[in-house]
Amino acid sequence: MWPYFTVFFTILLAELGDKTQIAVLSYGLDKKVSNWGVFLAASLALTVSSGIAILTADLAERYLSQIPLKLVSGIMFLILGAWTLFDHYRPGA
Repeated sequence: MWPYFTVFFTILLAELGDKTQIAVLSYGLDKKVSNWGVFLAASLALTVSSGIAILTADLAERYLSQIPLKLVSGIMFLILGAWTLFDHYRPGA
């Protein structure tokens, strides 16, 4: 049960003051709409986006489990480093 509390509090803290919360606040200030309607719509949106993240994680685990994470991270690091060097030394920069 503890991992779920960790997920809950991590996401809660990450969302506080985030642009999503600011958007919900601004919609909640509109007196033409119900605050409960805004709450339900925002909750559904966060639920759907979390579902997409979980489905993506499931697919990544299924297809990337054979590839060591350090290898993928190292390749990404090298690509970003090469891109940064290229951008720094390109003519006219």
